[in-house]
Amino acid sequence: MTRYLLAGGGTAGHVNPLLAVADRLRDNDPTAEVLVLGTAEGLEARLVPERGYRLLTVPKIVFPRRPNAAALRFPRAFSASVASIRSLIREHGIDVVVGFGGYVSAPAYVAAHREKKPIVVHEANAKPGIANRLGARYTKQVGVTFHQTRLHNAVFVGMPLRREIETLDRAATRAEAIRFFGLDPKKPVLLVTGGSQGALAINQTIWDAAASILGAGWQLLHIAGARWERLASELPGYVIVQYCDRMDLAIAAADLAVARGGSATVSEFSALGVPSVYVPLPMGNGEQALNAKDQVDAGGAILVPNAEFTPAWVDSTLVPLLEDRARVAEMAARAKSIGMLDGSDRMVELIGAALSAEAVAAS
Repeated sequence: MTRYLLAGGGTAGHVNPLLAVADRLRDNDPTAEVLVLGTAEGLEARLVPERGYRLLTVPKIVFPRRPNAAALRFPRAFSASVASIRSLIREHGIDVVVGFGGYVSAPAYVAAHREKKPIVVHEANAKPGIANRLGARYTKQVGVTFHQTRLHNAVFVGMPLRREIETLDRAATRAEAIRFFGLDPKKPVLLVTGGSQGALAINQTIWDAAASILGAGWQLLHIAGARWERLASELPGYVIVQYCDRMDLAIAAADLAVARGGSATVSEFSALGVPSVYVPLPMGNGEQALNAKDQVDAGGAILVPNAEFTPAWVDSTLVPLLEDRARVAEMAARAKSIGMLDGSDRMVELIGAALSAEAVAAS
């Protein structure tokens, strides 16, 4: 029986691909033991047990980015975390450690290296994080989601997708999706989403420009997120909800989408052929614009800076696009041409390669 330790968490961008790989490992070998390493504070604390996996937790340790008291405490805390994970690897007889980035991955990579266990890395973003840059130094099995990701030993595998996305037939599911959200089956749908917390700038622009979008003959499915309180519109054809537990149906309904440029969002939209307008988060290291680059370069998406995504931009650029159905259809085809649905299988193959290399080295 093979025992896997999958390390990652904090955000959906780390947890969802981790769970997709965990599911595929279990599908391929029901006798395998799949354990997840995370923190008690991250999203994994809820999602991992819900999916039926055992979660092993270690304290959250944040890499210091400036000299301060936390930076002085970091070396001792990091060493303690590594020691704790080494104990877990020995206690559970772990055969391979697979990291997906996030707070726990860095000490997990060091612990696995010191325990002489094979390591596999998956990087979700076009611009790799600190933890995965460290992990890539210890292994030749490094999977990346985007072609332009610069990471040592990187191999393009795409994004491991949630099962409901991986198996989604948009055309066959569209009628169900339209009924689920109470939409008009005769009109195209513009899906707007900013993630679970929402994107206030996107929400405000869509709210202010809704009449123009509806006037172009489209209807709106707007997933506004936790911080948006205006959930009722008097405009016919404008459906606005705070949360959506059925993003598979939202994607099935969509003829075009407006969203941030998170790696999972970009990967899901391109894999399923959803033409998109990406409004990257105007903070961080610019990774969201880089995440969208492949789809934009292929002609399957448009990129607009957050500050420029205004009602005036909607009138001058988005509305003419909505009125050009042939262009929207072409964008859909171009998006799908670069999409990947088998990221989970590719990652599992990479894990198998790491185990095989370890077996050869031991023989």
